[in-house]
Amino acid sequence: MTAGGDVDANVAACRSLVSAAVDAGAVLLSLPECFAFVGASDDDTSKIAEPLDGALFDRYRALARDAGLWVCYGGFPEKVDGSHHHNAHVVVDAAGAIRAVYRKIHLFDVTLPSGAVYHESRHTTAGDQLVVVDSPAGKLGLTVCYDLRFPELYRALAERGAEVLLVPAAFTRTTGKEHWEPLLRARAIENECFVVAAAQTGRHNERRDTYGHAMAIDPWGTVVAQCKDGTGIATVAIDRAWLDEVRRRIPVWQHRRPEAYRG
Repeated sequence: MTAGGDVDANVAACRSLVSAAVDAGAVLLSLPECFAFVGASDDDTSKIAEPLDGALFDRYRALARDAGLWVCYGGFPEKVDGSHHHNAHVVVDAAGAIRAVYRKIHLFDVTLPSGAVYHESRHTTAGDQLVVVDSPAGKLGLTVCYDLRFPELYRALAERGAEVLLVPAAFTRTTGKEHWEPLLRARAIENECFVVAAAQTGRHNERRDTYGHAMAIDPWGTVVAQCKDGTGIATVAIDRAWLDEVRRRIPVWQHRRPEAYRG
């Protein structure tokens, strides 16, 4: 999707995606980071941030409830105080209840080769808890965007039983074209998990241009579904038998020697 600064338009876009997922027979939908709002500045995001029991997120809970669909909302500005918020990945079940909340641990404070500077920590408070949650699609390991560059997080989620690693994102076009797919495939291969990566795409405003290419990858590292440019969904079957087969064929979990890695 291509979220913008119009909160109502973003709700409507998500409603269309939920409807498409239901029509496709899905049991769970993953939406990207920043699904609710992409402003012209980080200050704008802080202004619309609110608690998860606030009026805006209630609308998103209603989308899941009305559709009878689990929805993973990939990055909501959960208010901390007047100037700070968490980047919260929220799992809502088919009854509209919040099942899990992961607050993004790694914040995007970088300078790109183009000279563009991002300082997510200016208004975002980092989380410090790992989250794995049961769902109709299997055990979900929750992450957000820049977390993708920290393989130890994904290994820890897999150690806690994650079968499907969710990576909702708003990758920049600059980093996405070089790093997005290689990093996603690496996380799938090294952990022998499915990876589902919802993504923002296109020009949001003068400041934000995202890479898109939302995709799903199986435990062998094969891209099994991918979105076209623009707003839409791709569907994937989470085949637990194939996950078990991959882990049987290449039993890295039995071959690991963590005692040796500590030096």
